[in-house]
Amino acid sequence: MEERLKIYNGQIVTPQEIIKNGSILVADGRIVAISEGNIDATDAFEIDAKGRFISPGFIDIHVHGGAGHDFMDNTEEAFLAIANLHARHGTTTMLPTTLTSSRADLLETLATYELAEKQNSNGSQFAGMHLEGPYFALNQAGAQDTRYIRNPEASEYEEILSAFACIKRWSAAPELQGAPEFGRYMTSRGVLVAMAHTDAIYEEALEGFKNGFTLATHLYSGMSGVTRRNAYRYAGVVEAAYLIDVMDVEIIADGIHLPPPLLKLVYKIKGPGKTALITDAMRAAGMPPGESILGSLKNGLKVIVEDDVAKLRDRSAFAGSVATFDRLVRNMVTMADVPLLQAVQMAAATPAAIMKIDNKKGSLVAGMDADIVLFDEDINIEMTIIKGKVVYEARK
Repeated sequence: MEERLKIYNGQIVTPQEIIKNGSILVADGRIVAISEGNIDATDAFEIDAKGRFISPGFIDIHVHGGAGHDFMDNTEEAFLAIANLHARHGTTTMLPTTLTSSRADLLETLATYELAEKQNSNGSQFAGMHLEGPYFALNQAGAQDTRYIRNPEASEYEEILSAFACIKRWSAAPELQGAPEFGRYMTSRGVLVAMAHTDAIYEEALEGFKNGFTLATHLYSGMSGVTRRNAYRYAGVVEAAYLIDVMDVEIIADGIHLPPPLLKLVYKIKGPGKTALITDAMRAAGMPPGESILGSLKNGLKVIVEDDVAKLRDRSAFAGSVATFDRLVRNMVTMADVPLLQAVQMAAATPAAIMKIDNKKGSLVAGMDADIVLFDEDINIEMTIIKGKVVYEARK
C-alpha cells in the first residue's frame, strides 16, 4: 500500500510563484499533486503548515563538515553526523567535499563515502563526492595544505575515477600544466569540473572554460581578480566568471566571505539561474565558537572560530565557513535584497541544474522527489522532509 502525505495551509514556493494557500500531496516519496487550496486526500497523513513557507529542500554542492566532524575524518560516524546536522537546517541533498590531502587519505575518504551512503537514512542525501584539490595554484592555496598541491597527472586522476564512481565534481586550477587534458577527460566521464584556488588570467580561464571548467568554485575566494604585471592590467577569474555569460558560479553567502555589496553584485550580474548558494561549511558548523580544526582530525589545520567564521590562528585570513543553509537564504533576502522566490531558486533549482539532477530534485513539481522544507518568515527551519519522510521537526 502506498504511503501518502499531505501538507496543507502553507505558502508553496514553486518555480514560478508562491502559492499563498496551497497543498502538496506526496505518495511513495514523490510529489504527485500541488494545488491552491486544500487537496482531498482522506487516507493521507496530514501536516498543517500553519501559513509557513513550503519550499524545495536546499542542495549544498560544496560542504566539508559540521557538528564537530569533517568528511576527511574518514569515519562513517562523521559522514552521518554531518548529514544529520545540515538536514536540521534545511539541506536535503549534499555533495560531501574533500580538501587537498595525501593520496591515501583521499582514497580512504572515497571508500568511507561508499559505506556511509548505504546507512544514510535520516540525514541530507549524498549526491556524490566533490574533490577540492589537489590540483591548485600554490599562491592561491588559502587554507589548503600546500604539501600536497601539484599539477594534474593523467595516470593519477584516471585511476582514481575508475576506482570510485561516486565522484561527481572535481575543482582544480585551469592554468596548470595538464589542466586542459584533465578538464576534457573529466567532462567526457560526466564529472563536473570547476575552477578553484586559481591564479589564472582571463585568457587562461576562458581556455579552461572551453575545456570543461564550467563552474567557478566559491567566487572571489581563492581566485584571481584584476592584477598588474609589468605595468599592464589583466583580468582574472572573477572577471571571466562575469564575462562568460553561460558560466555558473557558487557563492558562500554567509555575509562574511562575501559582504552584502558583493552578494548584490553577483546577483545583479549572474542572476539566480547561474548562481548557486553553498555553505562550504567546515566541522565547526553547528558548534560553539572557539578552537577547531580544518580538515582531518589526524593532520588538519588548527583554526579559531569567532565572529561566525573560521579564521587562521593569527587571524590573517578566513579558514572556512561555519554557515548552515538556512543562514544563506536568510542573508540573500535580508542583506542582498533578493526576493524569496529567487533566493530559494539559488538554494535548490540552480544547484540541481548545475549537477544535472534537476530531473528529480530542486523544485516543487509533480513527479519530483518529495524533498521539502517548512520555514517561517525569518527562514527558521520548522521541518525537513526527505523523499516524503520527516527527518527533522523543530521542538515546539
